[in-house]
Amino acid sequence: MFTFREEDFQKIEKALDGTFKVEGQCRRMVLDNPKEKRRLSLEIYPDIPIGKKRGNLISVYTIASHLQLHFCSAYVTSEMLGEVTFISQADGKISGLIVEKGAGCSLFANVDPSLLSGDFTKFAPEVMLSGIALSLAEGILPLKK
Repeated sequence: MFTFREEDFQKIEKALDGTFKVEGQCRRMVLDNPKEKRRLSLEIYPDIPIGKKRGNLISVYTIASHLQLHFCSAYVTSEMLGEVTFISQADGKISGLIVEKGAGCSLFANVDPSLLSGDFTKFAPEVMLSGIALSLAEGILPLKK
């Protein structure tokens, strides 16, 4: 099982150009984008009880939403894109929660792994987006197609 370590938090801070604060079991970072009037709070709860199991919980709070990714098993940072993609796998599907340093976020849930490496031009635009967005995960997870 993957557990966040100090160097993981440092990589995430660098990609998002932010700083985590420790609040009990939680690492919390607030991203503010006054130009676009966006603000979000990213919370990472490493290795906590979730039901009968233990795992990593990622929460994102915005002014209009609350998103959670349970059992985060990997993440990918991109300093060039200024974002972090948190990944979870269950029942042969993957879900990804993408947090941007500009205080934006996206959630793609229950995605078939075959979309990540398929020919994106053959997919409808609404399907193509999830495959492209989560394609970074292909190199870090043992994906079943």
